[in-house]
Amino acid sequence: MQPIRMGMIGGGEGAFIGAVHRHAAGLDGNYQLVCGAFSRNEENNSRTAATLNVDASRAYDSWQAMLDNEAQLPEQERMQVVVIVTPNHLHVPISLAAIKAGFHVFCEKPAGVSFAEVKELQDVIHASESLYGLAHTYLGYPMVWQARHLVESGKLGNIRKVYVEYPQGWLSGEEETHNKQAQWRTDPAISGATGAMGDIGTHAFGLVEFVLNDSVTSLCGELNTHVEGRRLDDDGAALIKTKKGASGVLIASQVCAGEENALKIRVYGDKGGLEWRQMEPNSVIYRPVDAPYQVFRAGQGQVGLCDAASARCRVPAGHPEGYLEAMANLYTDFAKAVRANQKGKADGVPGINSGIRGMVFIDAMLASTDSDTKWESVSQEGTQ
Repeated sequence: MQPIRMGMIGGGEGAFIGAVHRHAAGLDGNYQLVCGAFSRNEENNSRTAATLNVDASRAYDSWQAMLDNEAQLPEQERMQVVVIVTPNHLHVPISLAAIKAGFHVFCEKPAGVSFAEVKELQDVIHASESLYGLAHTYLGYPMVWQARHLVESGKLGNIRKVYVEYPQGWLSGEEETHNKQAQWRTDPAISGATGAMGDIGTHAFGLVEFVLNDSVTSLCGELNTHVEGRRLDDDGAALIKTKKGASGVLIASQVCAGEENALKIRVYGDKGGLEWRQMEPNSVIYRPVDAPYQVFRAGQGQVGLCDAASARCRVPAGHPEGYLEAMANLYTDFAKAVRANQKGKADGVPGINSGIRGMVFIDAMLASTDSDTKWESVSQEGTQ
């Protein structure tokens, strides 16, 4: 099969997440990077294109120029998928323009900076022939799918409790004074109305809804800003309730000094519990109430894995697969959908509905923080 032609907006020299996307997209040989608008800085843009072997004629000085020029190329030459790795405030404008121009979109999360603009994007996607994927990378891990399977198969019984936490420590100091990533992530005009909760809290929230195959219906939350002068939250927590009756706790913080990317979820039912940790992603611990605990391990051919988990393993057991492989799983599923002429959502890849849920969660956290009542609806109807 011919590789899918991919263009990238953002991700120039010095940017972190763009390189991650390029590595992940290239892992299974499904994509070829043919064009880009990598940076608004002309020299950075040119250097990035040269480094990535992108023809200089297709290194565009703006995302608008890239979409306009690519749309005019012959169908067999133009890009097919636009990858968006810009700061948050550009996610919706670029996605809207790309979809209206007939391209598929794979976008960094969050989907946008407000419910209203993401809802507009959802309407445009549903009326189009395009695919839209959202890079909730942690949902690409094989053992996250195994955890979901344990819940769905009834191994845990009726789900009662969920704990999810995502502590980081990289914003413990005044990083925005010298760190470009910190500067835009703590700027409400670029990042949106929340900081840590929008950046990593949405990952924790999405992980809960995916593993439980359930919806959070209400929360009681608070957002905190610990570093003096910072304009957005760097810490927060919430009590949550789900549609199927579970209760839980969600914590997200970027001022937990010394922490790296310690995303973790624990789920408990009336028959047992499970635990998965992002920093040791190849294991799911299963704790039945009437037997010794069991550890499910990732790897091709591993006994006890569900089909969805096995399909996302590339190497035999004992060879660790991590963050790049998880994102690569999303890209591979997206490629399958492109080749199958699907539209809307690619199987196995978070789509615009996940983006909407993230915006609803953020709105509820903001409202609860400002409320004396505290419990706030997480239904879409409650935010329109």
